[in-house]
Parts: sequence; structure tokens; C-alpha cells
Amino acid sequence: MIYDDYSDEASKEATEVDVLFFEVGDIVYGTDASQILRIDRSHPDDLELPDLGALKRGNRALVFHIPEEIIPPDEGLEGPFEGHLKVDAIRGVRPVPIIDLRRLPPTAGAAPYAVGVFLDQERPVMLIDLVETLNAQGRH
Repeated sequence: MIYDDYSDEASKEATEVDVLFFEVGDIVYGTDASQILRIDRSHPDDLELPDLGALKRGNRALVFHIPEEIIPPDEGLEGPFEGHLKVDAIRGVRPVPIIDLRRLPPTAGAAPYAVGVFLDQERPVMLIDLVETLNAQGRH
């Protein structure tokens, strides 16, 4: 959940969200840790997203759940469905106050998977929606 100055979505009970920090090249990104099923070794057919930067090694993959409603109907496909995004390194998971997360305004012109930003010790960290990374590659 990302705090938005224009909405009242932030629940009073939920004051923090666990963010998983990961690296692609020299850039640190974050994602809602609840999207992650596991961290695995990457495979050649795993998703690479060049817009995030050039991978140095790409030997890890963030494995995340793909909701059934975004899978095209096709006979023979059965869930659960998983997506795999190649990354270089996992920095860890840390609780972040919701009030410190900011949604990107539509006028920012960012990719649909770039949902927000978090200022981590004076350095901005782009927050990524992993399911939307599939749409950026035309894989859904």
C-alpha cells in the first residue's frame, strides 16, 4: 500500500509495509514483499526488464504470484501461476512506514510497473509492481 495525499486508503491499523529491496545493475528497487512467493535461481527464460537497467549477473529471480484473472483463457492451463523476474542481488526486507511511500502521479509518465517512490536515507528507491512487469514485456 502506498500513501497518497489525495486518498484516505491508508488504514489506521496498517502503519507499515514490508518492502523487499533488490538490485538490477547498480540500481536499488523495492517491491511489496507480500507479492514475493520466494527467491530462486534464475533460468534462461525468466523475465528480464531492460528498462530497469542492465543486469550484471542476473543469477537470482523474484518469484511472484500472477492472479488468474490476468492469464488469457486457454485450455490446459492450471494455476497457481508464477512470474519470475531476474535480478542481480537481494538487499533484504524491511518494514517501511506507509507515510514514507509516495505514489507516482500519472503526469510523471513513468512505466505502469513503477508505482511509487521511497526516500531511503536520502536516496530515492523506485517501487515496482511485479505483476505489471509482465505487461511491460507482453507476457500475461
